[in-house]
Amino acid sequence: MLRKPLFLFYFLFFYAVTQLIWWGVLLIQIAPQRKGMFIGEAIFFFIIFIFGAIKLKQAFEREKKLHQQQHNFMLSVTHELKSPLASIKLYIQTILKRELDKEQQQQFLKNSLKDIERLDDLVENVLIATKLDSVQVQMQKESFDFSEAITKIADRLQVYSCTTQSIKLNVENDIYLKGDSFALSSVVTNLLENAIKYSPPCEQVSVKLYREKDEVILSIADFGIGIPDEEKRNVFNKFYRVGSENTRKTKGTGLGLYIVKSVLDKHQAQIKVKDNKPTGTIFEITFNHYAAS
Repeated sequence: MLRKPLFLFYFLFFYAVTQLIWWGVLLIQIAPQRKGMFIGEAIFFFIIFIFGAIKLKQAFEREKKLHQQQHNFMLSVTHELKSPLASIKLYIQTILKRELDKEQQQQFLKNSLKDIERLDDLVENVLIATKLDSVQVQMQKESFDFSEAITKIADRLQVYSCTTQSIKLNVENDIYLKGDSFALSSVVTNLLENAIKYSPPCEQVSVKLYREKDEVILSIADFGIGIPDEEKRNVFNKFYRVGSENTRKTKGTGLGLYIVKSVLDKHQAQIKVKDNKPTGTIFEITFNHYAAS
């Protein structure tokens, strides 16, 4: 889609440069005594012209990259929607067509519920990302039990991720935050899902929530593949995903960490990306303002 504008840009650039040189030569021939002035003005004009051309090219490149990311996002969302829907359909068809005992039916229904929750998380992410794009958006400010919210999210994802998955919780009780409970719960969900997604099967994920002086600290650590230093500054960009599009195997839309950073910014909270030892990543969030229990 962007090939024609880029081709036109290069054509016009070289045409303009050629014409400027030609007119410069003609002016010098007409008034050779003013040669120095013509050359000086030409150099100054060329500097401005080339600077503008470079900026325009960078804008084209950014647009091209954004277009590719949006294309990848649509493909990812389509896949993320189709996969659980196909699974739910298969479970329901099996229940209807076969005479299963009560225990098998219960297991199939539980699995279907997990897939529905997965769809619900995806829809919530898209809705929050759309909401965050609005400049006028305001986060609700209400006091809620952050400790309880984290525990419930971890319990749900524990069952969803792996039968032997160990989400190790070290959560202080009765820590209350003043903020948008829905948006902040989405932050925890996205970080925990990422930790599970980028870890080896059934690997341990550590969640810590505690008070430190006048701050509340949330830390989510995994022992997965980690994030290279050169990519840490980009992971919170919209649609950005670590690694090459051609070699990446993990699922995702590239919205999760963008939502995390945007929601935390609106709550005046800071997030840091650290290396876990010996492998993995730690996301550490600091809340400077919270409502006491």
